[in-house]
Amino acid sequence: MARLGAEAGVPPGVVNVLTTSQPGPVVSAILADPRVRKLSFTGSTGVGRTLLAEAAKTVVSCSMELGGNAPFVVFNDADLEAALDGAMIAKMRNAGEACTAANRFYVQAGIHDAFVAGLSARMAALVVGAGTDPATQVGPMITPRAVTKIDRLVSQAVARGARVRTGGRPLPGSGYFYPPTVIENVPEDAEIAHEEIFGPVAPVYRFETEEQAIRLANATEYGLAAYVYSRDLSRALRVGKGIEAGMVAINRGLMSDPAAPFGGAKQSGLGREGGVTGILEFLEPKYFAVTF
Repeated sequence: MARLGAEAGVPPGVVNVLTTSQPGPVVSAILADPRVRKLSFTGSTGVGRTLLAEAAKTVVSCSMELGGNAPFVVFNDADLEAALDGAMIAKMRNAGEACTAANRFYVQAGIHDAFVAGLSARMAALVVGAGTDPATQVGPMITPRAVTKIDRLVSQAVARGARVRTGGRPLPGSGYFYPPTVIENVPEDAEIAHEEIFGPVAPVYRFETEEQAIRLANATEYGLAAYVYSRDLSRALRVGKGIEAGMVAINRGLMSDPAAPFGGAKQSGLGREGGVTGILEFLEPKYFAVTF
């Protein structure tokens, strides 16, 4: 990005890139400089909390795009195939390693079994492999630690009564691979319902009423993104308003748009990126009271 900026005519020194294997000391030194007036961060909620505490020492304005635990709510009247299409986009973009990834699938009782069967078939058909193979649809996780976390969340859910429909165990051999996984009958209080999975795992929960769907969707400290599928637009909008999230996609699995404000509520961050709202995050309003 810095190189593209230079090619576009941005003067040298305006955009600077610092790479380091010791981010803590480097960021501390930067934030201690009185010339720094803004910190924009994209990453985990845990690191975001640390940066907010550091920025507080010099009262630096912060924009934080942090973790997510997006609910994907499907009502009985939804177009099943469209919901499955959207689920695959929302869940499997970047193999599930995305802050906006659908992490909890809440499906109304009347369509639950058909949705689970369709999602399981689609997930099982995905090709897992190295990025150098053109046939690959799902690549490796970012680290072995990520695979360990995913496996722990799935194993704990299964130990508490969840049922694996496809996947469910790390793949053998070298590399950090975890297969596309669907689990159903997941307890509401299972750890996987409250942690950001950040991997190709789709836990599915059954619900009965609209009120229950909203309650379950909000049962998390995160509030970045949410997805709602229903042919009844008034209900979809009503549920979207009831869900505590900064962004809601209705009958679609992709919500991001450069012209739209991107960001979350609760522990998912502060401020917005994108659009006019994102530009305002880097400006300070000034008021003049004048007598002449």
